[in-house]
Amino acid sequence: MRQRYKPRPRIDFQRIARAALLHGDMICRQWLPGGRLCGCEYTVKNPRRMDQRAGSFKINIASGLWCDFATGEGGRDFISLGAYLFSLSQKQAACNLADMIGVDAYE
Repeated sequence: MRQRYKPRPRIDFQRIARAALLHGDMICRQWLPGGRLCGCEYTVKNPRRMDQRAGSFKINIASGLWCDFATGEGGRDFISLGAYLFSLSQKQAACNLADMIGVDAYE
């Protein structure tokens, strides 16, 4: 008897990204300790380069948008931030983030 193809579950990137917005401050403090929160903007040294002082690397904890204004690198959510910081694929970063905030990663 022939076995049926069973599709792999798909990662729900949008659900993970939305859920992460509820934990933006905690995510930033855990991933990027030593930063400063001013309003919705978390400012910290970029650990991926020899940043001398905080100021150009910012994360908006309400929207998930982040940017290193010195290099132009940036992204739209905490998944892309995790991928950037830890040199992960978007899939790996999404699964790690979902686990961190207690959300099911799959549809």
